[in-house]
Amino acid sequence: MKDVAKAEKWDSLLDKKVSDTVKYDGDYVAVPVNIHRVNWLWINPEVFKKAGIDKAPTTLEEFYAAGDKLKKAGFIPLAHGGQPWQDSTVFEAVVLSVMGADGYKKALVDLDKDALTGEGMVKSLTELKKVATYMDADGKGQDWNLEAAKVINGKAGMQIMGDWAKSEWTAAKKVAGKDYQCVAFPGTDKAFTYNIDSLAVFKQKDKGTTAAQQDLAKVAMGEDFQKVFSINKGSIPVREDMLSDMSKYGFDSCAQTAAKDFLADSKTGGLQPSMAHNMATTLAVQGAFFDVVTNYINDPAADPAATAKKLATAVKSAQ
Repeated sequence: MKDVAKAEKWDSLLDKKVSDTVKYDGDYVAVPVNIHRVNWLWINPEVFKKAGIDKAPTTLEEFYAAGDKLKKAGFIPLAHGGQPWQDSTVFEAVVLSVMGADGYKKALVDLDKDALTGEGMVKSLTELKKVATYMDADGKGQDWNLEAAKVINGKAGMQIMGDWAKSEWTAAKKVAGKDYQCVAFPGTDKAFTYNIDSLAVFKQKDKGTTAAQQDLAKVAMGEDFQKVFSINKGSIPVREDMLSDMSKYGFDSCAQTAAKDFLADSKTGGLQPSMAHNMATTLAVQGAFFDVVTNYINDPAADPAATAKKLATAVKSAQ
């Protein structure tokens, strides 16, 4: 990949966080194809209107107030499939909201013991328990797309999910900004947890195969592929020249917001890798988070402070 990356000027096209993700020992070993934002809140505005909610929540308190109104009006407040990765998707959004990007990094990326057991994590777990009270009571074990359908079909008001969820709205012929709203999870508008899809490229002895790999890499990094792939998948391109002019390529308002926030947050430290989506740590450590978080959500008697200590112990054992 070294030659094609140099010829195509990947280092200047990609944000360093993106290029570092697909490099090993300074050389590209994979082709990045898109960027997903994970810390999204998806809203059905018609359901909000029926429940007497006039705007998207921007704080956790507003989120709870909206949840209460949705419950009272007979809607599922928060569509959520009770699977470990979905539980941790919500968990990391709450950590980002409570602890900020720096605290998130210390706890979920650096795996700092003090951050994992400190007041910020205890508060995050306390808030997570409250968020969980608004989750779909029939969501245990449900796939995310089935829960997304409940928001799309007007049975639920909100869903916390990465922007691959947008592909479900697109498939249902819904229009961003009109039929649905995409906003950063309350308290995380200055941060961006990311998940990058990529194509791993292995060294080959055959020159023809290597040439084919290089051709594929050029296509995958090209404007046409980046546009079509991300529009259909709900993501945004990896190329910064495209991110700075999204309307030119026909991207909707959600994608334009994601691109604007990605570029802004890359300069402020707000850009952070998603723990729940294989960007921040090893699979073993991620598994430790999944186990503790899911057990906590499903145990009404679980204590936040004790759970924070369990989290630190489990993470240490998995390292």
